[in-house]
Amino acid sequence: MCGIAGTYRWPDGKAVTDRLTDTLAHRGPDGAGRYGHPVGDGEVQLGHRRLAIVDLSETGAQPMVSDGLALTYNGELYNAPELRAELTAAGVRFRGTSDTEVLLEAWRRWGTDCLPRLRGMFAFGIFDERTGELVLARDQLGIKPLFLLRRGAGLVFASELKALAAATGGSLEVDHAALVASLLYYWVPDSRCAFREAEKLPPGSWLRCRPDGRVERGSYWNLRDVAAEGRERSRSGELPDLAAIVEESTRRHLLSDVPVATFLSGGLDSSYLTALAARDRPGISAYTIGFRAEDARFEAMPDDLRYARQVAEQFGVDLHEIEIAPNVLDLLPQMTYHLDEPIGDPAAINTFLICEAAREAGVKVMLSGMGADELFAGYRKHLANLLALRYQRVPRPLRRGVSRVVDRLPVATARRGYRSVRFAKRFLSFADLPEETAFRRSYTMYDQDELLALIDPDLAGTVDDVLTEHADVYEDNALDDPADFVNRMCLADARMFLPGLNLAYTDRSSMAASTEVRVPYVDVEVVRAAFAVPGDRKIVGRQGKAVLKEAASSVLPREIVHRPKGLFSAPLRAWMSRDLAPLVREVVNDGVLVNSGFLRRDALARMVAEDAAGQRDFSKHLWHVLTLEYWYRGATSGSGQSQAV
Repeated sequence: MCGIAGTYRWPDGKAVTDRLTDTLAHRGPDGAGRYGHPVGDGEVQLGHRRLAIVDLSETGAQPMVSDGLALTYNGELYNAPELRAELTAAGVRFRGTSDTEVLLEAWRRWGTDCLPRLRGMFAFGIFDERTGELVLARDQLGIKPLFLLRRGAGLVFASELKALAAATGGSLEVDHAALVASLLYYWVPDSRCAFREAEKLPPGSWLRCRPDGRVERGSYWNLRDVAAEGRERSRSGELPDLAAIVEESTRRHLLSDVPVATFLSGGLDSSYLTALAARDRPGISAYTIGFRAEDARFEAMPDDLRYARQVAEQFGVDLHEIEIAPNVLDLLPQMTYHLDEPIGDPAAINTFLICEAAREAGVKVMLSGMGADELFAGYRKHLANLLALRYQRVPRPLRRGVSRVVDRLPVATARRGYRSVRFAKRFLSFADLPEETAFRRSYTMYDQDELLALIDPDLAGTVDDVLTEHADVYEDNALDDPADFVNRMCLADARMFLPGLNLAYTDRSSMAASTEVRVPYVDVEVVRAAFAVPGDRKIVGRQGKAVLKEAASSVLPREIVHRPKGLFSAPLRAWMSRDLAPLVREVVNDGVLVNSGFLRRDALARMVAEDAAGQRDFSKHLWHVLTLEYWYRGATSGSGQSQAV
């Protein structure tokens, strides 16, 4: 796991690549390197920052150069042993034991045809001295990031957007359409980028730069097609052995020459992975998060710690508990810097603090349960959208009466919050809507009218574009069976929610602490299995992730498998009403976003007033406004994104 960067036919490419690489130092404190070679009337430069995980010797150093190929690579290949054996049988002689060398030789033998054969998480740039071509590639599911920027015949790329901002001297302009999208979702979709000229290489794709200025793009893996193939498998009655597939994926993700630990929230996903990992690594360490008792009570948060302790005790896991207190809010500017784009999910702070604690204990690699909810329908929104179909059969007058009653109920008093009321209000905000609109509304921040009222009226057309994009992605599927609503939701989540939010903040937060996070559920074989499971096996009755719970039942106690869903989040209402209240007032009354006209002060003030009165819960919305404000200050400061915002 590392930071990669480079330039191709870019002015002053050597100095720019050094700046890019320096900005990524936190991603790779174990080593640095740069490679250069002429290309036509210019040059290519590849930079690298190393976090040594597999083959800690110099034979794993990068950029790796061998017989005319130069590679800068970020990631892990979990099927590297099999690929190495196949290449060795074909006559390849390896100098070391790194998966970097396996990737380089696989490319030499198969070119882009090697990409669908790779099982892992990766982003890389590879240069061929013979042809003068540079190819960039990204893994199938978007686990690892790759940002790029093209100007004329030149290209610059890096693992993080802040590196591109630094390398261009703060000349990048904010894309206000991306910020509108971030307000809707509370993250920037993977299809957009917060700066106008920059872009993200899409998951499962590659880009080739040629010396004559031509640029080619290609796709080698498509999640839509995988879901369609899975539907055909499920129609034939062929159900995968999910327990065996998850166990095999977990075992592969333990491949490392340094210590590995796990996230352990006490929920199903992390508990299952931790139990499986403990079989292979007895005494493995795990890390969990807790909150101040008064914050947890105010938020009505479940007691996840007791479940984490139970799992740790049963499977002989060395559990480390980390408490998040309000002083962590001092991290807000730092986290905004590291997250690269405005991401309003406080789970990023949890991830950073866990990884920081693990790194201090000498742990470089963590396993996370990320992805199981998206693939196996584990979020409340999945069940809620199914329940909405039934609710729509209730007579309309009765539904109107229910809405009037719930609308009058408070979501909180001065001493405590009411989660059931928050859920009810959220449910009724989308329960009467058509399928795609309801699904979008069930997890996004605003409906169309609310978003239009919040932003500069000149951006009204952008709102239409953002909503249309969601509809296009959701409806671009071959899951036309009306009964497979569940898998349509899972497919949309795996294409948007997973890479745009969860994988993005996980990568950036963990690498800020120089730690690699691996996600065994976000594995090509697990994904294939997930979409071979019919929707009615994922949600059974009112139970989400039913098929995964069935698989885990042979390993975990029933109390863990069937416990209420926990939250890898934070007590936002408590923070907003107490510790963050002065900062919220400052941003609403005199923030850069308000003063620039991007956000409307009157709309923000109404949100603050309604939240303070306990009538509606806008804590998440206001948290995102804070992250957006801090990000925007840094992005428009004139010197790129500065950590000292």
